[in-house]
Amino acid sequence: MRIVSRKALREAAAKHSEWSASLNAWYKIAEHADWKNFAEVRSSWRNSDIVGRFVVFDISHNRCRLIASIKYRWRMVYIRRILSHAEYDEKEWQK
Repeated sequence: MRIVSRKALREAAAKHSEWSASLNAWYKIAEHADWKNFAEVRSSWRNSDIVGRFVVFDISHNRCRLIASIKYRWRMVYIRRILSHAEYDEKEWQK
């Protein structure tokens, strides 16, 4: 898959160094994946859910949420937000 907004990953890892290894692991899995649907996403990253039009990945032992829009047809993953669990629970990102 092609990952759009790798900058978001770098910024989140710089701000929260404890997420760095897990974000890097997610990136490597996503980059080498060829997801055609959500079932394939779930088989690669078990802790993922569909929330509205986004796929939400639980990262770093549920401390971090990576919110992405996936265009399966074009093999594109657009990172929308990377939030802490507390920020995610506020649900401001859904507005």
